[in-house]
Amino acid sequence: MDKHLLQLNAILFFTIAGIFIIDQNIKTLFVEGYRYYSECIDLILVYNKGVAFSMFAFLDVWLKYIQLFIITGVLAYILYLKKLCFAIPAGFLIGGALSNVYDRFIHGGVVDMVYWHCGFDFAVFNFADVMIDIAVVWILLLNFKPKLCKN
Repeated sequence: MDKHLLQLNAILFFTIAGIFIIDQNIKTLFVEGYRYYSECIDLILVYNKGVAFSMFAFLDVWLKYIQLFIITGVLAYILYLKKLCFAIPAGFLIGGALSNVYDRFIHGGVVDMVYWHCGFDFAVFNFADVMIDIAVVWILLLNFKPKLCKN
């Protein structure tokens, strides 16, 4: 394995592991009973059986397997590209996605906890969701602005 591929795999692995560990530790706080209420943001415990805004909840147990398939595809695509600039955003995306899928296997749904209700009600979300959103924007930028990705 050449040095470039080794760097890519190392950055990808440690980013995935870091996001997964951080997210699971935050979720553990809420599963064990932590709650906080304020005028704009409540920190509560919700088990989301679907994806964003509870879409596709009707897929029930199949959803986690579909998501695993998609995660595998994303990982294969990143390894196929062999571009170091994709390692961190892909790690954010895969780490967050794996953490959410892990929740489906362990808790029967994704552990969500941040509820925004200041001015308007928003879906309850978690740290992994934020990392996935950041990763999608970052990856889109790298794809549409190739000058940002020199390797």
